[in-house]
Amino acid sequence: MSTGSGADSAPAPTTYDKKIPAKTSMFSSLRIRNYRLFAAGAVVSNTGTWMARITQDWLVLSLTGSSAAVGVTTAMQFLPMLLFGLYGGVIADRFTKRNLLFVTQGAMGLGGLFLAAMTLSGHVEVWHVYLTAFFTGLVTVVDNPARQSFVPELVGPEQVRNAVSLNSANFQSARLVGPAVAGVLTAAVGPGWAFLANGLSFLAPITGLLLMRTGELTPTPLAPRRGKGQLREGLAYVRVHPELIWPIVLIGFIGTFGFNFPIWLSAYADDVFHGGSGLYAAFTTLMAAGSLIGALLAARRRSSRLRMLTATAGLFGVALIAVAAVPSAYVFAALLLPVGALGLTVNVTANSSVQMATDPEMRGRVMSLFMMVFVGGTPFGGPLFGWLTDAYGVRVSFAVGGLVVALASLCVGLALARAAGLRLRVDLRRGQRVVAFVPREGLAPGPRAEGLASGPRAGAGALR
Repeated sequence: MSTGSGADSAPAPTTYDKKIPAKTSMFSSLRIRNYRLFAAGAVVSNTGTWMARITQDWLVLSLTGSSAAVGVTTAMQFLPMLLFGLYGGVIADRFTKRNLLFVTQGAMGLGGLFLAAMTLSGHVEVWHVYLTAFFTGLVTVVDNPARQSFVPELVGPEQVRNAVSLNSANFQSARLVGPAVAGVLTAAVGPGWAFLANGLSFLAPITGLLLMRTGELTPTPLAPRRGKGQLREGLAYVRVHPELIWPIVLIGFIGTFGFNFPIWLSAYADDVFHGGSGLYAAFTTLMAAGSLIGALLAARRRSSRLRMLTATAGLFGVALIAVAAVPSAYVFAALLLPVGALGLTVNVTANSSVQMATDPEMRGRVMSLFMMVFVGGTPFGGPLFGWLTDAYGVRVSFAVGGLVVALASLCVGLALARAAGLRLRVDLRRGQRVVAFVPREGLAPGPRAEGLASGPRAGAGALR
Protein backbone atom coordinates (compact mmCIF):
# COMPACT_ATOMS: atom_id res chain seq x y z
CA MET A 1 0.00 0.00 0.00
CA SER A 2 1.11 3.57 -0.53
CA THR A 3 1.47 6.28 2.02
CA GLY A 4 -0.39 9.54 1.78
CA SER A 5 2.73 11.19 0.36
CA GLY A 6 2.85 8.77 -2.54
CA ALA A 7 5.84 6.74 -1.37
CA ASP A 8 5.68 2.96 -1.55
CA SER A 9 5.61 1.03 1.69
CA ALA A 10 5.42 -2.75 1.86
CA PRO A 11 3.56 -4.20 4.84
CA ALA A 12 5.69 -5.99 7.36
CA PRO A 13 5.54 -9.80 7.19
CA THR A 14 3.14 -11.35 9.64
CA THR A 15 2.64 -14.87 10.94
CA TYR A 16 -0.31 -15.13 8.59
CA ASP A 17 1.82 -14.14 5.57
CA LYS A 18 4.30 -16.90 6.32
CA LYS A 19 1.76 -19.63 6.85
CA ILE A 20 -0.68 -18.87 4.06
CA PRO A 21 0.66 -18.73 0.50
CA ALA A 22 -0.72 -16.01 -1.71
CA LYS A 23 -2.86 -18.24 -3.93
CA THR A 24 -6.31 -17.34 -5.12
CA SER A 25 -9.11 -19.83 -5.70
CA MET A 26 -12.84 -19.45 -5.30
CA PHE A 27 -12.70 -20.15 -1.55
CA SER A 28 -9.07 -19.32 -0.79
CA SER A 29 -9.93 -16.86 2.02
CA LEU A 30 -11.62 -19.67 3.93
CA ARG A 31 -8.24 -21.27 4.50
CA ILE A 32 -7.65 -18.49 7.05
CA ARG A 33 -9.06 -19.43 10.46
CA ASN A 34 -10.05 -15.91 11.53
CA TYR A 35 -11.93 -15.32 8.29
CA ARG A 36 -13.74 -18.68 8.62
CA LEU A 37 -15.01 -17.56 12.02
CA PHE A 38 -16.04 -14.19 10.60
CA ALA A 39 -17.86 -15.76 7.63
CA ALA A 40 -19.64 -18.39 9.75
CA GLY A 41 -20.95 -15.74 12.11
CA ALA A 42 -21.98 -13.52 9.21
CA VAL A 43 -24.06 -16.16 7.45
CA VAL A 44 -26.08 -16.74 10.64
CA SER A 45 -26.63 -13.04 11.38
CA ASN A 46 -27.34 -12.22 7.71
CA THR A 47 -30.02 -14.90 7.64
CA GLY A 48 -31.55 -13.42 10.78
CA THR A 49 -31.40 -9.94 9.28
CA TRP A 50 -33.25 -11.04 6.13
CA MET A 51 -35.83 -12.80 8.29
CA ALA A 52 -36.38 -9.57 10.22
CA ARG A 53 -36.62 -7.43 7.07
CA ILE A 54 -39.37 -9.54 5.55
CA THR A 55 -41.25 -9.98 8.85
CA GLN A 56 -40.91 -6.29 9.68
CA ASP A 57 -42.57 -5.21 6.43
CA TRP A 58 -45.37 -7.73 6.89
CA LEU A 59 -45.95 -6.58 10.49
CA VAL A 60 -46.14 -2.90 9.50
CA LEU A 61 -48.55 -3.72 6.69
CA SER A 62 -50.74 -5.78 9.04
CA LEU A 63 -50.73 -3.03 11.70
CA THR A 64 -51.49 -0.12 9.36
CA GLY A 65 -52.81 -1.55 6.09
CA SER A 66 -50.62 1.04 4.36
CA SER A 67 -47.86 0.45 1.82
CA ALA A 68 -46.68 3.99 2.52
CA ALA A 69 -46.00 2.96 6.12
CA VAL A 70 -43.79 0.16 4.81
CA GLY A 71 -41.93 2.76 2.77
CA VAL A 72 -41.44 4.88 5.89
CA THR A 73 -39.89 1.87 7.63
CA THR A 74 -37.39 1.45 4.79
CA ALA A 75 -36.59 5.16 4.85
CA MET A 76 -35.96 5.02 8.60
CA GLN A 77 -33.35 2.30 8.01
CA PHE A 78 -31.49 4.14 5.24
CA LEU A 79 -31.78 7.72 6.50
CA PRO A 80 -29.04 7.46 9.18
CA MET A 81 -26.52 6.30 6.57
CA LEU A 82 -27.37 9.26 4.36
CA LEU A 83 -27.14 11.76 7.23
CA PHE A 84 -24.28 10.40 9.33
CA GLY A 85 -22.46 7.89 7.13
CA LEU A 86 -19.20 9.84 6.94
CA TYR A 87 -19.00 10.20 10.71
CA GLY A 88 -19.25 6.41 11.01
CA GLY A 89 -16.09 6.16 8.93
CA VAL A 90 -14.26 8.56 11.25
CA ILE A 91 -15.21 6.38 14.24
CA ALA A 92 -14.15 3.22 12.39
CA ASP A 93 -10.70 4.72 11.74
CA ARG A 94 -10.24 5.82 15.36
CA PHE A 95 -10.93 2.54 17.15
CA THR A 96 -9.91 -1.10 16.83
CA LYS A 97 -12.30 -2.68 14.32
CA ARG A 98 -12.79 -5.89 16.30
CA ASN A 99 -13.78 -3.97 19.44
CA LEU A 100 -16.21 -1.82 17.49
CA LEU A 101 -17.85 -4.90 16.01
CA PHE A 102 -18.45 -6.33 19.48
CA VAL A 103 -20.45 -3.18 20.27
CA THR A 104 -22.33 -2.86 16.98
CA GLN A 105 -23.26 -6.52 16.63
CA GLY A 106 -24.42 -6.61 20.24
CA ALA A 107 -26.48 -3.44 19.75
CA MET A 108 -28.23 -4.85 16.67
CA GLY A 109 -28.97 -8.02 18.59
CA LEU A 110 -30.59 -5.97 21.36
CA GLY A 111 -32.69 -4.13 18.78
CA GLY A 112 -33.99 -7.44 17.48
CA LEU A 113 -34.75 -8.69 20.97
CA PHE A 114 -36.63 -5.47 21.81
CA LEU A 115 -38.93 -5.88 18.81
CA ALA A 116 -39.38 -9.57 19.65
CA ALA A 117 -40.41 -8.69 23.23
CA MET A 118 -42.92 -6.08 22.03
CA THR A 119 -44.41 -8.46 19.47
CA LEU A 120 -44.55 -11.58 21.63
CA SER A 121 -46.12 -9.63 24.50
CA GLY A 122 -48.86 -8.32 22.19
CA HIS A 123 -47.98 -4.67 22.82
CA VAL A 124 -46.24 -3.89 19.54
CA GLU A 125 -47.22 -0.68 17.73
CA VAL A 126 -45.98 0.69 14.46
CA TRP A 127 -43.80 3.31 16.17
CA HIS A 128 -41.88 0.47 17.84
CA VAL A 129 -40.97 -0.82 14.39
CA TYR A 130 -39.99 2.68 13.22
CA LEU A 131 -37.84 3.16 16.32
CA THR A 132 -36.10 -0.18 15.87
CA ALA A 133 -35.49 0.48 12.18
CA PHE A 134 -33.96 3.88 12.91
CA PHE A 135 -31.85 2.47 15.74
CA THR A 136 -30.58 -0.31 13.48
CA GLY A 137 -29.76 2.27 10.82
CA LEU A 138 -27.77 4.32 13.33
CA VAL A 139 -25.76 1.29 14.42
CA THR A 140 -25.16 0.35 10.80
CA VAL A 141 -23.52 3.76 10.26
CA VAL A 142 -20.59 2.51 12.36
CA ASP A 143 -20.94 -1.23 11.78
CA ASN A 144 -20.71 -1.05 7.99
CA PRO A 145 -17.34 0.74 7.61
CA ALA A 146 -15.91 -1.13 10.61
CA ARG A 147 -16.94 -4.51 9.20
CA GLN A 148 -15.76 -3.76 5.66
CA SER A 149 -12.41 -2.31 6.75
CA PHE A 150 -11.92 -5.25 9.13
CA VAL A 151 -11.76 -7.68 6.19
CA PRO A 152 -8.18 -6.73 5.16
CA GLU A 153 -7.08 -7.22 8.77
CA LEU A 154 -8.51 -10.74 8.67
CA VAL A 155 -7.06 -11.92 5.36
CA GLY A 156 -4.16 -9.64 4.49
CA PRO A 157 -3.85 -7.58 1.29
CA GLU A 158 -3.46 -10.57 -1.06
CA GLN A 159 -6.91 -11.99 -0.32
CA VAL A 160 -9.01 -8.83 -0.01
CA ARG A 161 -10.75 -9.22 -3.36
CA ASN A 162 -11.57 -12.88 -2.72
CA ALA A 163 -12.86 -12.17 0.80
CA VAL A 164 -15.07 -9.30 -0.42
CA SER A 165 -16.55 -11.61 -3.07
CA LEU A 166 -17.23 -14.33 -0.51
CA ASN A 167 -18.84 -11.77 1.80
CA SER A 168 -21.24 -10.91 -1.01
CA ALA A 169 -21.91 -14.59 -1.68
CA ASN A 170 -22.57 -15.00 2.04
CA PHE A 171 -25.07 -12.13 1.99
CA GLN A 172 -26.84 -13.40 -1.12
CA SER A 173 -27.10 -16.92 0.32
CA ALA A 174 -28.81 -15.49 3.38
CA ARG A 175 -31.06 -13.47 1.07
CA LEU A 176 -32.25 -16.74 -0.47
CA VAL A 177 -32.74 -18.58 2.83
CA GLY A 178 -33.87 -15.86 5.25
CA PRO A 179 -37.20 -14.86 3.67
CA ALA A 180 -38.22 -18.51 3.22
CA VAL A 181 -37.47 -19.33 6.86
CA ALA A 182 -39.25 -16.15 7.98
CA GLY A 183 -42.35 -17.08 5.97
CA VAL A 184 -42.54 -20.57 7.48
CA LEU A 185 -41.84 -19.36 11.02
CA THR A 186 -44.32 -16.48 10.85
CA ALA A 187 -47.06 -18.72 9.47
CA ALA A 188 -46.42 -21.39 12.09
CA VAL A 189 -45.89 -19.43 15.32
CA GLY A 190 -46.14 -15.71 14.52
CA PRO A 191 -43.78 -12.81 13.67
CA GLY A 192 -42.42 -12.38 17.18
CA TRP A 193 -40.44 -15.60 16.93
CA ALA A 194 -38.81 -14.46 13.70
CA PHE A 195 -37.68 -11.28 15.47
CA LEU A 196 -36.40 -13.39 18.36
CA ALA A 197 -34.41 -15.56 15.96
CA ASN A 198 -32.89 -12.42 14.46
CA GLY A 199 -31.88 -11.04 17.86
CA LEU A 200 -30.28 -14.32 18.89
CA SER A 201 -28.52 -14.71 15.52
CA PHE A 202 -26.04 -11.98 16.50
CA LEU A 203 -24.57 -14.32 19.10
CA ALA A 204 -22.87 -16.11 16.19
CA PRO A 205 -20.67 -13.20 14.99
CA ILE A 206 -19.93 -12.17 18.58
CA THR A 207 -18.76 -15.72 19.31
CA GLY A 208 -16.64 -15.69 16.16
CA LEU A 209 -14.99 -12.42 17.24
CA LEU A 210 -14.25 -13.91 20.67
CA LEU A 211 -12.61 -17.01 19.18
CA MET A 212 -10.34 -15.12 16.77
CA ARG A 213 -6.57 -15.24 17.23
CA THR A 214 -5.67 -11.57 17.49
CA GLY A 215 -1.99 -12.31 16.82
CA GLU A 216 -2.91 -13.40 13.27
CA LEU A 217 -4.67 -10.14 12.39
CA THR A 218 -2.91 -7.67 10.09
CA PRO A 219 -2.78 -4.50 12.24
CA THR A 220 -4.15 -1.22 10.90
CA PRO A 221 -2.83 2.18 12.05
CA LEU A 222 -5.49 4.13 13.95
CA ALA A 223 -6.32 7.80 13.52
CA PRO A 224 -5.94 10.04 16.61
CA ARG A 225 -9.08 9.84 18.72
CA ARG A 226 -9.27 13.59 19.29
CA GLY A 227 -7.83 14.78 16.00
CA LYS A 228 -9.59 17.66 14.27
CA GLY A 229 -10.53 17.74 10.63
CA GLN A 230 -10.50 13.95 10.13
CA LEU A 231 -13.76 14.03 8.17
CA ARG A 232 -12.40 16.72 5.84
CA GLU A 233 -9.14 14.78 5.61
CA GLY A 234 -11.02 11.71 4.37
CA LEU A 235 -12.89 13.69 1.71
CA ALA A 236 -9.68 15.42 0.60
CA TYR A 237 -7.93 12.06 0.37
CA VAL A 238 -10.58 10.68 -1.98
CA ARG A 239 -10.66 13.86 -4.05
CA VAL A 240 -6.97 13.65 -5.03
CA HIS A 241 -7.04 9.91 -5.84
CA PRO A 242 -8.84 9.25 -9.16
CA GLU A 243 -8.60 5.50 -8.54
CA LEU A 244 -10.96 6.12 -5.58
CA ILE A 245 -13.23 8.98 -6.57
CA TRP A 246 -14.30 7.64 -9.98
CA PRO A 247 -15.33 4.15 -8.79
CA ILE A 248 -17.27 5.84 -5.97
CA VAL A 249 -18.97 8.16 -8.48
CA LEU A 250 -19.83 5.18 -10.67
CA ILE A 251 -21.24 3.13 -7.80
CA GLY A 252 -23.34 6.15 -6.82
CA PHE A 253 -24.93 6.25 -10.27
CA ILE A 254 -25.51 2.50 -10.22
CA GLY A 255 -27.04 2.54 -6.72
CA THR A 256 -29.35 5.43 -7.62
CA PHE A 257 -30.36 4.52 -11.18
CA GLY A 258 -29.63 0.82 -11.63
CA PHE A 259 -30.68 -0.91 -8.41
CA ASN A 260 -34.39 -0.13 -8.22
CA PHE A 261 -35.43 -3.75 -8.62
CA PRO A 262 -38.16 -3.84 -5.92
CA ILE A 263 -40.06 -1.23 -7.96
CA TRP A 264 -39.31 -2.74 -11.35
CA LEU A 265 -39.82 -6.43 -10.56
CA SER A 266 -43.08 -5.87 -8.69
CA ALA A 267 -44.42 -3.83 -11.63
CA TYR A 268 -43.34 -6.44 -14.18
CA ALA A 269 -44.92 -9.21 -12.10
CA ASP A 270 -48.21 -7.37 -11.56
CA ASP A 271 -48.75 -4.96 -14.45
CA VAL A 272 -46.90 -6.57 -17.37
CA PHE A 273 -47.08 -10.33 -16.82
CA HIS A 274 -50.09 -10.34 -14.42
CA GLY A 275 -48.60 -12.95 -12.13
CA GLY A 276 -49.11 -11.26 -8.77
CA SER A 277 -47.05 -11.70 -5.64
CA GLY A 278 -46.02 -15.26 -6.46
CA LEU A 279 -44.33 -14.19 -9.69
CA TYR A 280 -42.70 -11.26 -7.87
CA ALA A 281 -41.25 -13.67 -5.30
CA ALA A 282 -39.92 -15.86 -8.14
CA PHE A 283 -38.31 -12.84 -9.83
CA THR A 284 -36.68 -11.78 -6.55
CA THR A 285 -35.36 -15.27 -5.93
CA LEU A 286 -33.84 -15.46 -9.41
CA MET A 287 -32.17 -12.08 -8.94
CA ALA A 288 -30.68 -13.29 -5.66
CA ALA A 289 -29.52 -16.53 -7.32
CA GLY A 290 -27.86 -14.56 -10.11
CA SER A 291 -26.17 -12.32 -7.56
CA LEU A 292 -24.87 -15.38 -5.73
CA ILE A 293 -23.46 -16.78 -8.99
CA GLY A 294 -21.83 -13.42 -9.70
CA ALA A 295 -20.24 -13.32 -6.26
CA LEU A 296 -18.80 -16.81 -6.60
CA LEU A 297 -17.43 -16.09 -10.08
CA ALA A 298 -15.90 -12.84 -8.80
CA ALA A 299 -14.19 -14.83 -6.06
CA ARG A 300 -12.21 -16.72 -8.72
CA ARG A 301 -10.65 -13.59 -10.20
CA ARG A 302 -7.15 -12.65 -9.10
CA SER A 303 -7.42 -8.90 -9.60
CA SER A 304 -9.95 -6.07 -9.38
CA ARG A 305 -8.97 -3.86 -12.30
CA LEU A 306 -10.87 -0.66 -12.92
CA ARG A 307 -11.08 -1.66 -16.59
CA MET A 308 -13.15 -4.65 -15.46
CA LEU A 309 -15.32 -2.37 -13.31
CA THR A 310 -16.23 0.06 -16.08
CA ALA A 311 -16.71 -2.69 -18.68
CA THR A 312 -18.98 -4.74 -16.40
CA ALA A 313 -20.95 -1.65 -15.40
CA GLY A 314 -21.46 -0.88 -19.10
CA LEU A 315 -22.65 -4.44 -19.75
CA PHE A 316 -25.00 -4.19 -16.78
CA GLY A 317 -26.55 -1.03 -18.22
CA VAL A 318 -26.88 -2.55 -21.69
CA ALA A 319 -28.45 -5.69 -20.17
CA LEU A 320 -31.09 -3.59 -18.41
CA ILE A 321 -31.96 -1.86 -21.68
CA ALA A 322 -32.18 -5.18 -23.53
CA VAL A 323 -34.23 -6.97 -20.88
CA ALA A 324 -36.69 -4.05 -20.64
CA ALA A 325 -38.38 -5.02 -23.91
CA VAL A 326 -38.56 -8.80 -23.41
CA PRO A 327 -42.18 -9.89 -24.10
CA SER A 328 -42.16 -13.30 -22.39
CA ALA A 329 -42.30 -13.78 -18.63
CA TYR A 330 -40.20 -16.94 -18.90
CA VAL A 331 -37.46 -15.25 -20.92
CA PHE A 332 -37.56 -12.23 -18.60
CA ALA A 333 -37.17 -14.52 -15.57
CA ALA A 334 -34.27 -16.40 -17.14
CA LEU A 335 -32.44 -13.17 -17.99
CA LEU A 336 -32.64 -12.01 -14.38
CA LEU A 337 -29.86 -14.50 -13.59
CA PRO A 338 -27.20 -12.75 -15.74
CA VAL A 339 -28.54 -9.31 -14.73
CA GLY A 340 -28.14 -10.23 -11.07
CA ALA A 341 -24.66 -11.65 -11.72
CA LEU A 342 -23.52 -8.51 -13.57
CA GLY A 343 -24.91 -6.18 -10.90
CA LEU A 344 -23.20 -8.05 -8.10
CA THR A 345 -19.92 -8.23 -10.07
CA VAL A 346 -19.95 -4.44 -10.41
CA ASN A 347 -20.55 -4.03 -6.68
CA VAL A 348 -17.82 -6.51 -5.66
CA THR A 349 -15.28 -5.11 -8.12
CA ALA A 350 -15.88 -1.53 -7.00
CA ASN A 351 -15.74 -2.50 -3.32
CA SER A 352 -12.53 -4.51 -3.56
CA SER A 353 -10.74 -2.07 -5.88
CA VAL A 354 -11.50 0.85 -3.54
CA GLN A 355 -10.39 -1.11 -0.48
CA MET A 356 -7.15 -2.21 -2.11
CA ALA A 357 -6.37 1.32 -3.33
CA THR A 358 -6.87 2.90 0.10
CA ASP A 359 -4.22 3.34 2.79
CA PRO A 360 -5.19 1.30 5.89
CA GLU A 361 -5.51 4.29 8.20
CA MET A 362 -8.03 5.92 5.81
CA ARG A 363 -10.05 2.83 4.93
CA GLY A 364 -12.92 3.37 7.36
CA ARG A 365 -13.62 6.89 6.09
CA VAL A 366 -13.30 5.88 2.45
CA MET A 367 -15.60 2.86 2.81
CA SER A 368 -18.16 4.92 4.72
CA LEU A 369 -18.24 7.35 1.77
CA PHE A 370 -18.54 4.38 -0.61
CA MET A 371 -21.54 2.98 1.27
CA MET A 372 -23.14 6.38 1.81
CA VAL A 373 -23.02 7.10 -1.93
CA PHE A 374 -24.23 3.60 -2.86
CA VAL A 375 -27.05 3.37 -0.31
CA GLY A 376 -27.79 7.09 -0.06
CA GLY A 377 -29.14 7.24 -3.59
CA THR A 378 -32.06 4.96 -2.65
CA PRO A 379 -34.26 7.78 -1.22
CA PHE A 380 -33.84 9.65 -4.53
CA GLY A 381 -33.85 6.82 -7.07
CA GLY A 382 -36.86 5.05 -5.57
CA PRO A 383 -39.37 7.93 -5.89
CA LEU A 384 -37.95 8.96 -9.28
CA PHE A 385 -38.30 5.54 -10.88
CA GLY A 386 -41.59 4.92 -9.09
CA TRP A 387 -42.92 8.06 -10.81
CA LEU A 388 -41.45 7.01 -14.17
CA THR A 389 -43.07 3.59 -13.80
CA ASP A 390 -46.48 5.09 -12.99
CA ALA A 391 -46.29 7.76 -15.70
CA TYR A 392 -44.65 5.95 -18.62
CA GLY A 393 -44.67 2.24 -17.74
CA VAL A 394 -42.12 -0.07 -16.21
CA ARG A 395 -40.43 -0.90 -19.53
CA VAL A 396 -39.49 2.75 -20.04
CA SER A 397 -38.41 3.10 -16.42
CA PHE A 398 -36.24 -0.03 -16.65
CA ALA A 399 -34.62 1.10 -19.90
CA VAL A 400 -33.94 4.63 -18.61
CA GLY A 401 -32.15 3.18 -15.60
CA GLY A 402 -30.00 1.03 -17.87
CA LEU A 403 -29.24 3.96 -20.19
CA VAL A 404 -28.03 6.15 -17.32
CA VAL A 405 -25.83 3.34 -15.98
CA ALA A 406 -24.32 2.67 -19.43
CA LEU A 407 -23.58 6.36 -20.02
CA ALA A 408 -22.12 6.75 -16.53
CA SER A 409 -19.80 3.78 -17.05
CA LEU A 410 -18.61 5.23 -20.37
CA CYS A 411 -17.93 8.66 -18.84
CA VAL A 412 -16.13 7.17 -15.83
CA GLY A 413 -14.03 4.94 -18.09
CA LEU A 414 -12.94 7.93 -20.15
CA ALA A 415 -12.20 9.95 -17.00
CA LEU A 416 -10.03 7.14 -15.62
CA ALA A 417 -8.18 6.84 -18.92
CA ARG A 418 -7.56 10.60 -18.96
CA ALA A 419 -6.27 10.53 -15.38
CA ALA A 420 -3.95 7.66 -16.32
CA GLY A 421 -2.49 9.57 -19.27
CA LEU A 422 -4.12 7.22 -21.79
CA ARG A 423 -6.05 7.82 -25.00
CA LEU A 424 -8.43 5.63 -26.98
CA ARG A 425 -6.90 4.22 -30.16
CA VAL A 426 -9.26 2.86 -32.81
CA ASP A 427 -7.72 1.16 -35.86
CA LEU A 428 -10.24 -0.65 -38.06
CA ARG A 429 -7.96 -1.39 -41.04
CA ARG A 430 -7.95 -4.98 -42.26
CA GLY A 431 -5.69 -7.05 -40.10
CA GLN A 432 -5.32 -4.14 -37.66
CA ARG A 433 -8.72 -4.05 -35.98
CA VAL A 434 -7.81 -2.65 -32.57
CA VAL A 435 -9.78 -0.69 -29.98
CA ALA A 436 -7.54 -0.06 -26.98
CA PHE A 437 -6.31 2.53 -24.53
CA VAL A 438 -2.68 3.48 -25.18
CA PRO A 439 -0.35 6.08 -23.60
CA ARG A 440 -0.67 9.54 -25.09
CA GLU A 441 2.21 10.43 -27.36
CA GLY A 442 4.97 12.13 -25.47
CA LEU A 443 3.30 11.49 -22.11
CA ALA A 444 4.75 8.80 -19.88
CA PRO A 445 2.37 7.30 -17.31
CA GLY A 446 2.92 9.06 -14.00
CA PRO A 447 2.02 8.21 -10.41
CA ARG A 448 -1.68 8.69 -11.03
CA ALA A 449 -1.60 6.29 -13.97
CA GLU A 450 0.04 3.71 -11.79
CA GLY A 451 -2.69 4.17 -9.21
CA LEU A 452 -5.43 3.09 -11.57
CA ALA A 453 -4.83 -0.64 -11.30
CA SER A 454 -5.95 -2.98 -8.57
CA GLY A 455 -3.84 -1.20 -5.95
CA PRO A 456 -2.43 2.27 -5.32
CA ARG A 457 0.82 1.66 -7.21
CA ALA A 458 0.03 -1.46 -9.20
CA GLY A 459 0.84 -0.25 -12.72
CA ALA A 460 -0.86 1.64 -15.52
CA GLY A 461 -1.87 -1.47 -17.45
CA ALA A 462 -5.17 -1.77 -15.63
CA LEU A 463 -6.99 0.27 -18.24
CA ARG A 464 -5.42 -1.35 -21.30
